[in-house]
Amino acid sequence: MTLHIDPLGHGPQPLVLIHGWAMHGGIFAPLIEALADRCTLYVVDLPGHGHSRHCGLPLEPHAIARAIAAATPPAPWLGWSLGGLVALTGALDDPTHVRGLAMLCATPKFVRDESWPHGSDAALVHQLALDLETGYHATIERFLALEAMGSADPKAELRRLRAEVFERGEPGLRVLQEGIGLLERSDLRDRLARLQVPSVWIAGRRDRLVPPTAMAWSAAQCGGRFVEVPHAGHAPFIGHADAVTAALEPLFTETPA
Repeated sequence: MTLHIDPLGHGPQPLVLIHGWAMHGGIFAPLIEALADRCTLYVVDLPGHGHSRHCGLPLEPHAIARAIAAATPPAPWLGWSLGGLVALTGALDDPTHVRGLAMLCATPKFVRDESWPHGSDAALVHQLALDLETGYHATIERFLALEAMGSADPKAELRRLRAEVFERGEPGLRVLQEGIGLLERSDLRDRLARLQVPSVWIAGRRDRLVPPTAMAWSAAQCGGRFVEVPHAGHAPFIGHADAVTAALEPLFTETPA
């Protein structure tokens, strides 16, 4: 089975959307609705997730980026959370195809250490991987709560995430552990200065997983634009789709169809 990509919308501007850990492309529904007249959207389900559950592709950013590029026209790519690692890899590896980059609550390095004070706690991320083996659903529930935390209406956002997470089936234990491994190991900071395409780094001011300071730093390294969405947590497209759309508009001007 090949990677599942939904072409949606009917606007002249192409845009690729890449979701985060444990989710699927359907989670972008509010953003898709907001952009449908402006864009033709190519909505990816990552390997092992959603309608790509049985895709044989590894959960590896370079391989995924090549597969997306082979199945989509030249376009800006938007990556949310874990999906940002794929989008950033694609932009770095193939700037003639990935013509612009939108990082949505996503950074080149997810886990905090001595050289990176802006990331998530390494022990928390590692514990998620361990807990998956003994409590799959409880672990995902805990991660969803972290995603919703800090938003203007965390209960409503959590309800939305809960309703969406398994709508296209449950991702396997192995692929979820591989995703956490990516978050633990990945570090693209030293490549940011070589990014050749226009970029926008969109943060939720109340995000508890990816601090806005991490995104502001990343934008500065590559000459990108930093936008902070007030009252938003880790999933600004839920409840703040118009603000995310407004943040994307200058990128579309810089990367015309």
